[in-house]
Amino acid sequence: MSQVIFIGAGPGDPELLTVKAYEKIRQAEVILYAGSLVNPAVFQHCPEEAEVASSASMDLEEMTDFMVQRVKEGKEVLRLHTGDPSLYGAIAEQIRRLEIEKVAYQVIPGISSFLAGAAAMKKELTLPGKSQTVIISRVAGRTPVPEKENLKSLAAHQASLVLFLSVGQVKQVVEDCLTAYAPETPVAIAYRVGWPDQRILRGSLQNLSEMMEEAGIRKTALIYIGDFLQAEGDESLLYDAAFTHEYREGKSS
Repeated sequence: MSQVIFIGAGPGDPELLTVKAYEKIRQAEVILYAGSLVNPAVFQHCPEEAEVASSASMDLEEMTDFMVQRVKEGKEVLRLHTGDPSLYGAIAEQIRRLEIEKVAYQVIPGISSFLAGAAAMKKELTLPGKSQTVIISRVAGRTPVPEKENLKSLAAHQASLVLFLSVGQVKQVVEDCLTAYAPETPVAIAYRVGWPDQRILRGSLQNLSEMMEEAGIRKTALIYIGDFLQAEGDESLLYDAAFTHEYREGKSS
């Protein structure tokens, strides 16, 4: 079917593709991938005759024209985005233009880097008794953030916090988060999650800037902040022997 399929290509590890994405890539006619972010190993198993192009040097109109032209030629275009395209994927603006052109499209989700990072650290973001909320955000850069979502107001919840696209403003991150989190609050930096040179750095909020500077990390990293990084948390009621639910009768002590 001639259409555009937005595919979450995962954090970089080619083995972290969904089966659905893998099968689509294995039969690809045209692939347009985010060349500055998506690991080419993700589509190493595509057919030799497939047209593969990087969008790194393209602006929005050029990307759209590329996809629309191929679809009108009767081809299926796979648009590969890093992680999951629903998080900072910039697919909404592409979709608007496809709809104007009456081009069919669908979205295949992927594993986000923030999930792969938690897995690499062997940490649960939602610990019973410690944090049952995960806030995913970013600080303002060239792309602004709505004032109601400023980092100080988000930090006030003291939830498990994951920041994308904020490494370049790390001093601002520390300043804003210190208005709510204690200086010794544990932090982690997940650099190039899922790639061969992946690194996980750990420290505290008060030394986050220095830690990142010493490591020479200036981009392609996530910042995790919260007690979940060290705390053990309470045990879940779901697996408590005394807890009754639809599939099991609780045992009395």
